[in-house]
Amino acid sequence: MIKRRKTRTIKVGQVIIGSAAPIVIQSMTKVPTIDIARCVRQINQLVKAGCQLVRIAVPRRADTAAFAKIVQKVNVPLIADVHFSPGRAIEAIEAGAAKVRLNPGNIKNRKDIHRIIDAAKMQKVAIRIGVNEASIRDLKKQAVPLQKRTALMLREMKRYVRLFENRNFTQLVLSAKSSDTLRTIEINRRIAKVFDYPIHLGLTHAGLPEDARVPSAIALGALLAEGIGDTIRVSAAGNPVVETEIAKQILIALGLVKPSGPTLIVCPACARAEIDVIKLARRVEKAVRGIDKPLRIAVMGCIVNGPGEAADADLAVCAAKNKAYIYRNGRKIATVPESKIIPALLKELKNL
Repeated sequence: MIKRRKTRTIKVGQVIIGSAAPIVIQSMTKVPTIDIARCVRQINQLVKAGCQLVRIAVPRRADTAAFAKIVQKVNVPLIADVHFSPGRAIEAIEAGAAKVRLNPGNIKNRKDIHRIIDAAKMQKVAIRIGVNEASIRDLKKQAVPLQKRTALMLREMKRYVRLFENRNFTQLVLSAKSSDTLRTIEINRRIAKVFDYPIHLGLTHAGLPEDARVPSAIALGALLAEGIGDTIRVSAAGNPVVETEIAKQILIALGLVKPSGPTLIVCPACARAEIDVIKLARRVEKAVRGIDKPLRIAVMGCIVNGPGEAADADLAVCAAKNKAYIYRNGRKIATVPESKIIPALLKELKNL
């Protein structure tokens, strides 16, 4: 079991963020905010996929006006993503945002920040301080050695947090993101040592879904395995539902959430296999689709790892030449011909 880093607890609407609560998955809409119907539809798709918070960009006054209408049409807390304009942040708070994301790199005026803090206090709205490496002024002005970049990000975070604490505002979530995997890991480790606020994890600009999976899993997985991180977002270009699916897979792999359906364990197949293991696994995958219980099902191609995986599975198929052995909870219960594997498996699934 992973021991979570102890943090403060904050509320975003009815969602609890912090070490006393499960890790929260969030994503972001990718359609124009002023297209209210499409935005609501995408939010509902994200919620169905397992998203507990949804962030929406509000760059213009028309977007915050649309945001106010969207809030009334969905059953999930919404986060307003604000850059550059303090006015947009205050409008979003008044429109019903449960949380506002601010970037220290582009909202710097102390009076403006105080106005936002006061509005957030009045409406009991949380704030995420989100430092992006690409937004730090010093990194834009000159070439900064890589080893100093995390120090600059941490300096920016400390400066901003101090402004909020000096005004007695502590409903904060912190995040520091880079498109670089190792720098993302390093800056979040440093933030975790300095602050006790909940941390939002993400690898920014991670790429197309097929390119984002591995870097996101490495960056988020390394930090989560150390107990760092209380809410996560996988950033991938394309359908945001895919982001949520990748995030769930990362949490499941670390044992931080239970899968909602079957987990299929499949041997990679080699010259020992006397049956088409991949074809069999695809058939099993299709057969168990739609089952909503977190079962562990193993499909193995020979006796090397088959019995061992079977002992750790609710149900297992250990294939041999023209036949297979069916195991339930580690006990061999049947030997069936190849043509009967799927029917035998389905029968045992019903028994389970």
